Amino acid sequence: MHIRPLSIPGAFEFTPVIRGDERGAFVETYRFESLEEAAGHPLTLRQANLSTSSKAVARGIHYALVPPGQAKYVSAPHGAFIDFIVDIRVGSPTFGQWDSVVIDDKDRRMVYLAEGLGHAIVALTEGATVSYLVSEVYSPERELSLNLLDPEIGLVFPFNPESLVTSARDTEAPSLAEAAERALLPRWDECNAYYDSLKTGNSA
Repeated sequence: MHIRPLSIPGAFEFTPVIRGDERGAFVETYRFESLEEAAGHPLTLRQANLSTSSKAVARGIHYALVPPGQAKYVSAPHGAFIDFIVDIRVGSPTFGQWDSVVIDDKDRRMVYLAEGLGHAIVALTEGATVSYLVSEVYSPERELSLNLLDPEIGLVFPFNPESLVTSARDTEAPSLAEAAERALLPRWDECNAYYDSLKTGNSA
């Protein structure tokens, strides 16, 4: 499995080896030691989620407060989507910046994003299916959203932004600046302290 660090600290792309023959194909979509090598600590899996979306559906920008936050390991069992990773950690050297990866059922790439990062997907195909392996169970009081169309973040979409289909929650979400002013964003120092605790096993 090839591991490529993305431009946002704490985010990585994983490209697996696909072994195919006349019967079909076989691919390893998750190896704990590969992820531990990239992240610097093991990933404790506490929940698995699956979503399906019509073409041009957008979900995000979602994030969870740290600690404990929610790390995600994302793949595409079916179809294709663009995966956006946004650095929303106040004080980070890449605060407000983003990176993206096309994830599909052909190349079978996966993306890992650490706790405290913002996450969004835009479906490129009908029935695009997103698999999430996550480090913490859903905690609604600690999980928040940012506006996907915030010009300060400036995500670039393959469709006219006006054609994107979003939830009311995401449409009404605050901008990055508004969330920062209201102290609703993770902090870089808190996130790094939490990452260090995961390396030593003292996060509980």
